[in-house]
Amino acid sequence: MAAYGLYTHIQSNKRRSIALLAGLFFLVYVMVFAGALAGEALSYQASLDFLLRRAWHDLIVAAPWATVGTIVWIVIAYYFHQSMIDAVTGARDVTRPEEPRLYNLLENLCISRGITMPKLKVMDTDALNAFATGMNEKQYSVTVTSALMAHLDDAELEAVLGHELTHIRNGDVRMMVVAVIIAGVIGFFAELLFRLWFSTGISFGGGRSSREDRGKGGNMIAILIAVGLVAVAWLLSVVIRFALSREREYLADAGSVELTKNPDAMISALRKIEGRGELQGATSAVMEMCVDNPREEFADVFDTHPSVDKRIAALIKFAGGHDPGPIALDTSEAQSESQSGQPAAEGPWGTATGPGEEPAGAPPQGGRRFLPDQPPLELGRDRPTGPPNPDKGGPWGPHN
Repeated sequence: MAAYGLYTHIQSNKRRSIALLAGLFFLVYVMVFAGALAGEALSYQASLDFLLRRAWHDLIVAAPWATVGTIVWIVIAYYFHQSMIDAVTGARDVTRPEEPRLYNLLENLCISRGITMPKLKVMDTDALNAFATGMNEKQYSVTVTSALMAHLDDAELEAVLGHELTHIRNGDVRMMVVAVIIAGVIGFFAELLFRLWFSTGISFGGGRSSREDRGKGGNMIAILIAVGLVAVAWLLSVVIRFALSREREYLADAGSVELTKNPDAMISALRKIEGRGELQGATSAVMEMCVDNPREEFADVFDTHPSVDKRIAALIKFAGGHDPGPIALDTSEAQSESQSGQPAAEGPWGTATGPGEEPAGAPPQGGRRFLPDQPPLELGRDRPTGPPNPDKGGPWGPHN
């Protein structure tokens, strides 16, 4: 069925995501079958048909245990994934008194759409990024980096928060967490199988023999099939995770514009974040949840996010935004704010950037004031009236 409009696309994407996640569960059983086939090939000298039948029987026996193990893995991740992410990123909970600007922006967005306020976290880093995590309303949280708050104005920061709230509203966060969990199971089993095979040594001639007619010559083919199944299962799990992430970034951008009614703020925020979002020490699973993932892979199919240019092109086409082009960031203001712990002083001519520089009341270097210099008006003295006279002074009084 064709999708029309944002909400229809969301529903369509959810159906596709559920199908993809069901496919991830199927890949778990493929991994079990591959392990059973390799185990049988290492145990018996037999034909391929015999080894395949033995591996299928092993899969039926092991399937309940594989199911239970996967469920246990999911339960552990369900309750402790946020703690694990916080341990990796170093994010900390913040309250309104600690971050009033950030807290108020997020709260206003939640109130405007009747969304339950997620937890708010801040990660101290020079990277510009944000991400949302959680499996239910009690667990949802939005994490923002300190550099993002320093370099984005209120409208841009609100757009990024709207992007993350859209991920929560659309169920993207829950889907991505589950996908990462199951993909983690597959990756764990793949590494375990390869370690077992190569640590014990692969032998094709030392299998057990028996009076039963099993045939010969199938061991090498069975091993190759098992290795191929493991590689394909791992590759598909990675591709599925990336496909889930890519599809949802466009919808999150559109959802942010729907919340804020400001496509230009989302575009300028993306331009400032572009190429500056690398979280040092963060795993690939965490980076996949971020507003932008600057990590480059060797093929487009492995990119977790659409390029910033493609996302901006979509916003311009469907939301009518304007692209300012690449934006160079001024780090002096952010450094002054981070060192003092307070926002830089704001004057009528701009921002005071630090000690020894222009005061807050002076015009920026290389800049121009909006009005000519004026002498102060003395109390009790009327301003001159009538047209300006070069001999008597201008409309602001006599020149000194």
